[in-house]
Amino acid sequence: MRPSALALVLAPVAAAGCVSISATHQAAHSSAPPDGRVEVVFPEPLRTHTLANMRDHLLALQEIQQALAAGAHDRAADLAERRLGMTSLAAHGAHDVAKFMPGGMQAAGTAMHRSASRFAVEAANAGATGDTRKALAALADVTAQCVACHAAYRMK
Repeated sequence: MRPSALALVLAPVAAAGCVSISATHQAAHSSAPPDGRVEVVFPEPLRTHTLANMRDHLLALQEIQQALAAGAHDRAADLAERRLGMTSLAAHGAHDVAKFMPGGMQAAGTAMHRSASRFAVEAANAGATGDTRKALAALADVTAQCVACHAAYRMK
C-alpha cells in the first residue's frame, strides 16, 4: 500500500482514538470530587493584599531560580531573605493577616518563611563552596511549604 493510501486508511482510526481519549478526559474531569480544602475568609482588603503577597512569593521563587542558574548565589540568598524569609514578615503585614488564618495555615506560613531563611544561608554557603546541592534541597523545602498550604487551604 502506498504511503498516501495508508494515511487515508489510518486517519479515521487515529481521529476516532483522539475523540475517545478526549471524551474519556472530559468524563474524568467532570466527575472530579469537590474541593476539600479548608475555606479561609479574609476581609477584602487583606484578601487582596495576601493574594498580591503570594504572587510576589512566586515571582521571588522564579527570580531566586534565575539567580542560582546564573551562579549569583549571594543575590539568591538576598532575594530569599528579603522577600520570603523571616525578615520579610513585617513587609508582608503577616501580623495583620495571621489572626484570620487557621492554626495550620499559620504554621505552614511560618514554616515557609523559616525555610526561606534557611535557604538563604545555604545559598550564601554555595557561593563560597560552589556546591549548590544543599541550597537546592533547601529551596525545595520552601516550595514544599507553599504546596502543602495551597493543597490544604483556599481563600474566599
